[in-house]
Amino acid sequence: MEMLDFAFMQRALIAALIVGITAPAIGIYLVQRRQALMGDGIGHVALTGVGLGFLLNTSPVWVATAVAIVGSVVMELIRWYGKTRGDLALAMLFYGGMAGGVMLMNLSDAGSSANLGTYLFGSITTVSPQDMTTIYVLAALVLAITVGLRRQLFAVCQDEEFARVTGLPVRLLNLLIAVTAAVTVTVAMRVVGLLLVSALMVIPVAAAQQISRSFAVTFATAVAIGVAVTLTGTTASYYVDVPSGATIVLFAIALFVVFTALATPLARRRAAAAGKGCTLEVPASRTAEDDVRV
Repeated sequence: MEMLDFAFMQRALIAALIVGITAPAIGIYLVQRRQALMGDGIGHVALTGVGLGFLLNTSPVWVATAVAIVGSVVMELIRWYGKTRGDLALAMLFYGGMAGGVMLMNLSDAGSSANLGTYLFGSITTVSPQDMTTIYVLAALVLAITVGLRRQLFAVCQDEEFARVTGLPVRLLNLLIAVTAAVTVTVAMRVVGLLLVSALMVIPVAAAQQISRSFAVTFATAVAIGVAVTLTGTTASYYVDVPSGATIVLFAIALFVVFTALATPLARRRAAAAGKGCTLEVPASRTAEDDVRV
């Protein structure tokens, strides 16, 4: 393929592959906890880290990672203790993160509207070798947690009270999910952008849930969908010359629609198979004396 002759496209495809794996891997736990929009909130906060990185003339990705982790911990604390005004506190955190990022970006000498746009909506063709090193390290951390601790994380997401009774450190695991989501956001922001990263964490999982019922199958299917849409979207964006982040998300939505259309006939087949398996046939030789009288 022609595009593989260019080093920047090689990096773009590798980055897309990594994001396609890591985003659904943590997204399945967020969906299970009914926190599908958490990635979007973390993305708003991470923008402050990007602006701070430009202001300090250092790596925006690493600074964004640190700020996103702090923001995710604050979100968890608000979820635990902010019983009455928690939604208002989260809203101020999200909007403050977005406003702070825009302000810091404009105060920095290297900041510009073009730079801001690449982090908001993604610019996969501008991924540098330094960015790739960061992506490798952070993605390895995300996969080690989401795969290595899948049983514990699933238990906490499914039923916190049951997990607490069994002796699991529920609050620590909840924090770990939040921090891992924050790291995933910063891994994916160069590919799909901070404003669209939540879609890549949620839509593949939602699509997988349409045709699968077990956690393991849903996990594997969601990752497969994530890889498919990121690679396909990156390739299409190169040849059609359109934004990569938006293309990837639109491909993911299209797959969700397809899987949803397939879900109804699959459900009918399962129901029919279950009905056949449970049918009790009455023998034709049955007589009136066989009736049970009370």
